[in-house]
Amino acid sequence: MSNQTLINELAVRLRTAEETRQPVGPVRGEVALSDMTTAYAVQRANVDARVANGERIVGRKIGLTSFAVQKQLGVDQPDFGALFANMAYGDGQPMPLSRLIQPKVEAEIALVLKHDLTREKHTFADIIGATDYALAAIEVVDSRIQHWDIRFVDTVADNASSAMFVLGSRPVPLADLDLVAAAMTLSRDGEVLSRGSGAACLGNPLNAAVWLADMMVKMNTPLRAGDVLMTGALGPMVPVTQPGTFIAQIDGLSSVRAVFSE
Repeated sequence: MSNQTLINELAVRLRTAEETRQPVGPVRGEVALSDMTTAYAVQRANVDARVANGERIVGRKIGLTSFAVQKQLGVDQPDFGALFANMAYGDGQPMPLSRLIQPKVEAEIALVLKHDLTREKHTFADIIGATDYALAAIEVVDSRIQHWDIRFVDTVADNASSAMFVLGSRPVPLADLDLVAAAMTLSRDGEVLSRGSGAACLGNPLNAAVWLADMMVKMNTPLRAGDVLMTGALGPMVPVTQPGTFIAQIDGLSSVRAVFSE
């Protein structure tokens, strides 16, 4: 089997799993654990298929920004996935659980760009200058791989285990935030289920944004004005097992609610 044939077959397998909500086995049995190129090619095949089907890319997400999770998966870098308009929800807007397989939620800081990021190597100053504002956000991650039995190539091929994202409604300029010290709590029904801060995201969410900007230029798909950047989890993920509301509170950014409906 040629590599392109394998890429196409794996892309269809993951796409079908998402459409039918029937998870499949890991791809790492057919893609070497170190073969990032093939894993991203599978992701790109499905991104291209969605665009060809009329869907709109609205940004990118960064995954594996926790050093502990990187160590668990045996990698030394994050990964990325594409965000589409039909993944986006507003604060408090109901999200149907019927669209998901085995969802989890995590609180993040989202950046919205006002300028393109096209340099081969970006700096903090480039990211700050290109950012219009930040928002409190909740990412809904999901895996098309059975039982979340993933390694790096599995999640990369699966669009970085992306599913949906919720954006808060209070835009805040970066000058008004301490991105590293910003404390986060993620709760449901008054019970705090996850705690963290900006420091949990590669030491600083801007480190994640720099990595992503450089990587997207390398992939010939640079970040553009208007793009949403989900910069990575500020604390542990929390499983979603039934309808209800999760509230993320991030210092300086107010709160955002992810509401899951039947």
